[in-house]
Amino acid sequence: MAMLAEGFAMDYAFKEKRVRRAMPALRRLAAVLAADVAGYSRLMGADEEGTLERLKAHRHELVDSKIAEHRGRIVKTTGDGLLVEFQSVVDAVRCAIHVQRDMAARNSNLPADQRIAFRMGINLGDVILDGDDIFGDGVNIAARLEALAEAGGLCLSAGAYDQVRDRVDIAFEDMGEQQVKNIARPVRFYRALLDKRAAAPALPALPLPEKPSIAVLAFTNMSGDPEQEYFADGIAEDIITALSKSRSLFVIARNSSFTYKGRQAALDEIGRGLGVRYVLEGSVRKAGNRVRVTAQLVEAETGGHLWAERYDRDLADIFAVQDEITASVSVAIQPALERSEQKRAVRKPPDSLDAWESYHRGMWHFAKFAVAENEKARSFFQRAIELDPQFAPAAAALAVTYLNEITLFRPERRAVNIPLALDHAVHAVTIDAADATGHAALARALWISGRHAEGLAKAEIAVSLDPGSAAAHGALGGARLWGGFPRDAIEPLQTAMRLSPFDPLTPLWLHFTARARYWSEEYEAAIAVAHQLRQSFPNFRQPYNTLIAALGQVGKVDEARAVMTDALARFGEPFLSLMSLPLNDLRELRPQDRAHLIDGFRKAGFAD
Repeated sequence: MAMLAEGFAMDYAFKEKRVRRAMPALRRLAAVLAADVAGYSRLMGADEEGTLERLKAHRHELVDSKIAEHRGRIVKTTGDGLLVEFQSVVDAVRCAIHVQRDMAARNSNLPADQRIAFRMGINLGDVILDGDDIFGDGVNIAARLEALAEAGGLCLSAGAYDQVRDRVDIAFEDMGEQQVKNIARPVRFYRALLDKRAAAPALPALPLPEKPSIAVLAFTNMSGDPEQEYFADGIAEDIITALSKSRSLFVIARNSSFTYKGRQAALDEIGRGLGVRYVLEGSVRKAGNRVRVTAQLVEAETGGHLWAERYDRDLADIFAVQDEITASVSVAIQPALERSEQKRAVRKPPDSLDAWESYHRGMWHFAKFAVAENEKARSFFQRAIELDPQFAPAAAALAVTYLNEITLFRPERRAVNIPLALDHAVHAVTIDAADATGHAALARALWISGRHAEGLAKAEIAVSLDPGSAAAHGALGGARLWGGFPRDAIEPLQTAMRLSPFDPLTPLWLHFTARARYWSEEYEAAIAVAHQLRQSFPNFRQPYNTLIAALGQVGKVDEARAVMTDALARFGEPFLSLMSLPLNDLRELRPQDRAHLIDGFRKAGFAD
């Protein structure tokens, strides 16, 4: 039972004499963990090969990875024993807790004679360096504490306990002082009660902001390489900076969220302590020239996962990798948060919604792509503005409901809706000139009303204000398309759909993309996008125009006639007016663009 303690003590007693003759010795303060397998000789006697295989598996699958995760360094192994050095006692104790709890779970379904259980001791003390090895009383005390631990247990010296008693989530029992072999003074030690959590002080919950609130925690360096600590911190800091640019989010500053670095705190505790609804956490693991970064977005109160992703990259340019991952994570978070906020708002009674919740309830209806849902969305946006007259995103969204109505459902309301859309979009920009959504809505209202140059200018402002806004890029694509620059419209439209894959405006952006491909004489690409849109949103009229014209350009007359038959069945005779005066609700600037579309209709077999 005391094999490891005796082995370490004899080994280091010899080395200490040698080093004394070669003074001065190098010393440092370290947290030392000593561990060995309880009853190892008995287990080996009963099943030598099986015991060895199980021990190797535990080391490979659990123990070594937990040590690396908690920034430990394996100094040496002696048969069934381990000596590990940590720079932090908290890291050492957390590592031991995780290993012992996971080992208990692994052993739960095994017969008693096959269970491998570690005993562990941790000491904070001065150690002597000898190359990669360490020795001295700091090590010897850890080994003696390990011998005092029970199978599956953990003992701490008084010095180690003082460092962790308020920083880990388990309770400890004071075992008093005990004289141990080859240590001059009695050692006071504490036994970890691994199945009993420490009573956590109740933290007053900070009130949640109205808008979505998020804390980005320091990413965990799981590489065992201190150099990667900077990379891990850099990714988290850059994500905080990127998210802070969004006016629709409340983002906790780095100095607050990083206070939880290295602490074992529950997510609901972090949410209460920082006053946020959402937490982003992640890890970094480097192996050779590859790095793996994982990230997950969690609702703090419930622990529900909203989004998770893993990124595997080569480290040829570490800063480029950092920028790429930061951008990818930041882009993915906002849509996930918006979907969560919409679901949360839907679960509440309408009369209890505040301004932000009314806005998100409106966005939930807005995404339904139906005339009645568009009207319901409008009512919630109006209520949000009544509750908060300075709520710019709600005013912008209200403008878009009027534009969508004439674009998607009721083109006959053009004369009535465009002035209303302009008024609400101008109001959004007046409330908050730095909000990209207001400028994006105004850009669309301007080009629909024929003011193409002004619309393009507003769209460019929207993108400059928030490069991560899908609405801004979508507005820029539309402004370029209808303003006579169809080829230049494709890139911002693709960016919009990448930034917000499930956006309510996706059908519109796909329609713009199909038309941009057509006017760029990329007819097969236009057909592919229009087909996709027609299948996904069969009651959206505009793609049928593009599809018929593109099919005419490539000589697929029979297919064009089949599409026309379907369009007339769905939309009736009014659809024919759109053939002679295409896109009456979205007038293109250049006469040649309209002539190009009519040419496609003619080639498809339909006269002017």
